[in-house]
Amino acid sequence: MSKLKAINDVEIISEDKEFTYQEPLTKNLDQLNSDFNQEIINEIVLWKVNRYAELDKEAFNLLNQIDKNSASLNIDLTKNILHKLLAKESKGIRLAMASTILRFKNPNIYQIIDQRVYRMIYGTELKLPYSFSLESIKAQSEIYTEYLKDLRSACIYKKIEFSNADRILYNVDKRINKSIPLKNYGNIKKRGGKHETKILIKIKIQNCNRVSCKTVLLE
Repeated sequence: MSKLKAINDVEIISEDKEFTYQEPLTKNLDQLNSDFNQEIINEIVLWKVNRYAELDKEAFNLLNQIDKNSASLNIDLTKNILHKLLAKESKGIRLAMASTILRFKNPNIYQIIDQRVYRMIYGTELKLPYSFSLESIKAQSEIYTEYLKDLRSACIYKKIEFSNADRILYNVDKRINKSIPLKNYGNIKKRGGKHETKILIKIKIQNCNRVSCKTVLLE
C-alpha cells in the first residue's frame, strides 16, 4: 500500500495551478461582485457537488416546444429532448433530473421518475444503464415513456390526479416502505480502482413542498 503524502513531501508544479473544473461557472463565480441571493447560493451548491447543467440553444428550443397546457404526450418530441438532455455534453443531468425538468414544464404529461415512485408502480427497484452511449440513452428514453404510460394507468386505477402522482406516490412509498432502503443511496463502492462515495443531497425547490433527493458522486 502506498504511503499517504502531505505537503512537505511534494513540489508544486505549473500543472497544479491549472484549475479546469467547471470552467464557465467557475469563472462566473470567481468574478462575483454583488450581494448574494438564492440564485447565487444555488449555483455555488451545484458547483460544489458538480451538478451544474449548462444547456445549449438547441436543448432550450426543444424544451420550449412543449405546450404547457397540452394533455397529450408527444413521444417523438419527448425522446428527442431526452436524447439531448442525457447526452454527455449536458453535464449533471441523468434521467431523474431530466424527468424533473420535463415535469416542471408540463406536469399534466410528465412526472418525475425516481426510485420511490418507480418501485411503487412496478414493485421492483429502478435499474438504469450508467453510460452516455446512444444505446443507453435510447434505453432510458424507452423506460421513461413506458413509465409515464404505466403511471397514468395506475392513477386511473387508484383515482390519483396524474399531475401530482409523483409527489403522492413518493409520500406513500416513504410511509409503507420506510423499512426498505433505497438501492445505491448512501453507499460506498469500488469501481475502476477508486473508491466512489455517494451521498444523499436534499434540495428544497422553491414553491414546491417536495424535497428532491439526488445521489451525488464525490470524486
